[in-house]
Amino acid sequence: MTACVALLGGSFDPVHHGHVALAALFADLLQPDQLRILPARPWQKSALQASDAQRIAMLELAFAEQTFPVAIDPREIERASPTYTVETLRGLRAELGEAASIVFLMGADQLMKLDSWRDWQDLFALANLGVAARPGYTLSEDGLPPAVAQALAGRLATPAQVRATPSGKVCLAHTLAVDISATQIRNALHASAGSAADTGLDLGALVPQQVLDYIQQHNLYKN
Repeated sequence: MTACVALLGGSFDPVHHGHVALAALFADLLQPDQLRILPARPWQKSALQASDAQRIAMLELAFAEQTFPVAIDPREIERASPTYTVETLRGLRAELGEAASIVFLMGADQLMKLDSWRDWQDLFALANLGVAARPGYTLSEDGLPPAVAQALAGRLATPAQVRATPSGKVCLAHTLAVDISATQIRNALHASAGSAADTGLDLGALVPQQVLDYIQQHNLYKN
């Protein structure tokens, strides 16, 4: 059987329930042999607030109790320069071989700006895409940027087809209704100087409790 590796990249500053829910959704749909979490040093965002080591520690805590096999892959932060997804996928394709099904996971908000990514059309030659719905964003063709909609035409596939195909397919999942923003979490923690009681938000509903404990123990996101 062809190996299937799902990839979830992001800043994870901090990791939250939305990330875990996205991973769990596609772990259920695709039954991948492994889920790799790829903490990034992104070029599109301002400076990260947590260190690389802290982001990895929070990811390990967030995914520790999942029933599917998870590995933290640090290649993007070890590159020590801004990260481009296409470069990461080229490296992973060389590592995993031409037959493996690689599935890069994202939310609908990322799909909406896919055509701003470096060499974005090359992504389809390197991997499949797994895209999850997100409140406020549409996965319908007429709601996407025209170039993205055109690129997706003819690529839509079932989870089974994606698992059996090395690259070039797109699986849309309409069943994820989680709307959490890392920016929202950081702002709440900053406003409260790290005290969940003062934010007006139930931070435990946004961030895994063990991650929230880590954030507060290490005084993250106060400044």
